[in-house]
Amino acid sequence: MKTIGLIGGMSWESTLTYYRILNERVSKALGGYHSAKILLYSVDFAEVEAQQHREDWTAVGNLLADAAARLERAGADFLLLGTNTMHKSCAQIERAIGIPFVHIADAAADALLQKGVKRAALLGTRYTMEQDFITERLRARGLTVDIPDAAEREMIHRVIFDELCYGRLLPESRAGYLRVIRRMADAGAQAAILGCTEIGLLIRPEDTDVPLMDTTVAHAELAARMALGQA
Repeated sequence: MKTIGLIGGMSWESTLTYYRILNERVSKALGGYHSAKILLYSVDFAEVEAQQHREDWTAVGNLLADAAARLERAGADFLLLGTNTMHKSCAQIERAIGIPFVHIADAAADALLQKGVKRAALLGTRYTMEQDFITERLRARGLTVDIPDAAEREMIHRVIFDELCYGRLLPESRAGYLRVIRRMADAGAQAAILGCTEIGLLIRPEDTDVPLMDTTVAHAELAARMALGQA
């Protein structure tokens, strides 16, 4: 079994989801007492968020590149970054390591295309929705990506940082997200991409008849298959 390197802590709430899925998938595949081999570097999210708020992406990239290099030296065979937004810094991370970097947008695109989805709505932080580091990666794979309108983007972003990163799951916020998903589905989106690793804590597939693609799940499941030599 290969050893998974995971940069987490952004936020630690969603890192729990990664840890659970990775271990569940390996246990299911191998049975018995098997679990995933994982090296976790969990950052102090306050440091990352402060740099992000200043839009000092070089500083964010340096911090994450250092974490990635530490995981490689510790014996990781490949690397995951357990957040969508910080994939803006993936080029700096990739330059710092000699092991494969598994991009979250590639995992999401593969999962969508396998389901026959060609057009999807993207929900995430305002950085993820408004900048191109995720959308262009998805579009390069042949997907059409729809973005919520300005007021919807503001609401989605606020809920992520003011609520979900603290583990607060409010019914009114869930309802707000579901309204956005329904509106965009009615406008032609075949699925909704939960493009922030915390959104899956709030929205579940049973909450809506619109197909959901949780990037956290797609990313972790791909990593589990890679660890097992199945991808």
